[in-house]
Amino acid sequence: MEPILRIVQYSMLPLSDLVRKIRTDLQQSLVEGAELYGKKDGHVQACKVVQVLDEEVGKAQYEVAWRDDAKMNDSAVVGEEDLIHKKLPFGREVLKSYIRKCTYRSLPWVVHHNLASKCGIPTDPPEELKSKISFLNGYIVTNKKRKKNAEGNLGNNKRNRQESDTLANGDESVKYPIDDLLVQPGDDDPVFTDRPSPSREFSTPMDCVGDLLMVWNFCSSFGRMLYLWPFSFEDFEKAMCHKDSNLALIVETHAALFRLLIKDEGDYYRVFQQRKRKPKISLITWTEYLCDFVEMTSISDLTTHIPTIKRGHYGLLDTPIKLRILKELVDRAIATDVVREKLDEYLEERHALAAAKRGEALEEGKKKREAKERLRAVSETNGAVLEPNSDTVENLCNGQNLGNGTIAEKMSSDQNHSLSNGESDHPGGGLREKTKKLLEELERSKEQRKEFLEK
Repeated sequence: MEPILRIVQYSMLPLSDLVRKIRTDLQQSLVEGAELYGKKDGHVQACKVVQVLDEEVGKAQYEVAWRDDAKMNDSAVVGEEDLIHKKLPFGREVLKSYIRKCTYRSLPWVVHHNLASKCGIPTDPPEELKSKISFLNGYIVTNKKRKKNAEGNLGNNKRNRQESDTLANGDESVKYPIDDLLVQPGDDDPVFTDRPSPSREFSTPMDCVGDLLMVWNFCSSFGRMLYLWPFSFEDFEKAMCHKDSNLALIVETHAALFRLLIKDEGDYYRVFQQRKRKPKISLITWTEYLCDFVEMTSISDLTTHIPTIKRGHYGLLDTPIKLRILKELVDRAIATDVVREKLDEYLEERHALAAAKRGEALEEGKKKREAKERLRAVSETNGAVLEPNSDTVENLCNGQNLGNGTIAEKMSSDQNHSLSNGESDHPGGGLREKTKKLLEELERSKEQRKEFLEK
């Protein structure tokens, strides 16, 4: 796949045009290692390109090694006209999926750094692109020309939006981007008071919606492991209700589940070996694997539809029957060792996260208890019992020192504030005088500690 990635790197073509260019280039030019057919002594024989001697159009010369029963024999130099190109082993959709997977952005398309270095593809942009793109931490993040146009066209709108946000929030100005939960609703936004009623507008019967959701959720959750491209629930529902027998989404979903069961080497793997099926599941042969699975389940409600599937009319089956077959496939896929190991990993991660949260909560509670005890000890040492407030406990939990007088000053200011507001338990005011003297002693002791520390 190295020639494909070289064409993709820093290409400014749209995806469809890029795929068309790749297919054209691969069919017109040959690289070392390409396997094809060549004319030898008037016969067509399989060969492999060993070295490209001359790439001039119409006069290209290649050194090829002839293949005979999967073995390399003698080599020869042949011209371009003596070689017969093979049809590409992949289609346009597969090539599009591969390009999306190997790149981290488009226009220009940029291959992942580790993949580019592995294949020896240069990562420096060409000269004609250096003035149009910008970098951040080694990655292309934006297009300078677009950014300039966007700033010119949307600068006033952005300034007006910031001013309106400033007016709405008082003196506090909002700096974007911000978290979604911090965005305040606007005046023209709809007000959602009640939870919307559940949707019942499904193309499938209501008693099949549960199975439909279960199958789609499994394919979405384990799509990376099954090598399935993500698809929406609406597309999946429409595909299940469609009458076409060879829809790409349905075929790929079944083929991915069949490959998983074959890899697990269970009951379906034994049927696979007995029928001597080929490992490659194609658009034409996928119904044969489906019939083998339905026959293996021995479910009478499903086995009666095997003749219809064999005649190539899978799309004519009722939607509940299609879902029933897929549900059986998913149930057996969940029981495989690969999926069970993945589920165990997810459970371990979830338990570890819950344990970490519990540990943090216990540690925070412990710090608060220790802070209260330290405050009580300080107040008793100074001859008074002062109730610690929440701010004082928070300061202690954050690691502030008791010896610098900050906490004592905070407690004394809180006590002074309560006394100035007339919050006294003694109606005669005697307690107020005693408290003032106590605060003065605390202040003197603070100054003495400061002098001692300076010495």
